[in-house]
Amino acid sequence: MSAPWPPQTPGLLRLPSGLVVRGRSTRQPDDPVPHLSIRLAGRRPPARPFEVRWVRWPDLWLPTDEGELLDALAAARRRAGAERVEVACTGGRGRTGTALACLAVLDGVPADGAVAWVRERWDRRAVETPWQARLVRRTAAHTIPAPDA
Repeated sequence: MSAPWPPQTPGLLRLPSGLVVRGRSTRQPDDPVPHLSIRLAGRRPPARPFEVRWVRWPDLWLPTDEGELLDALAAARRRAGAERVEVACTGGRGRTGTALACLAVLDGVPADGAVAWVRERWDRRAVETPWQARLVRRTAAHTIPAPDA
């Protein structure tokens, strides 16, 4: 098992299953370094000294391929029990908050309350646009097996 996130790490979100992920802005330092970073960006991010999974997602819009986002979130969910996993975009609010809300839905939070759930527990400004909120609700139509215990 890899080292978990130190408890004082900014941006941590504990999902209902107990899994912990970090949400942050890519403008912030990488410290502590994640094992897997889901990068939500319009352009391919630069190489990092850790694993980066890029989801093409222009600022204030939606991912260009929702299936790619779901695959990345499934990987995040599988690995978050044993590794430091983060979700990050440039500003660290809209795309990151939307992806965290989608992850919360996949983890059992009701889709119609997931945006409020993430805003209450992570950042009150998470999910910036109505279409991002609709993406969170659409996530409920997808089932991803729970990570192995």
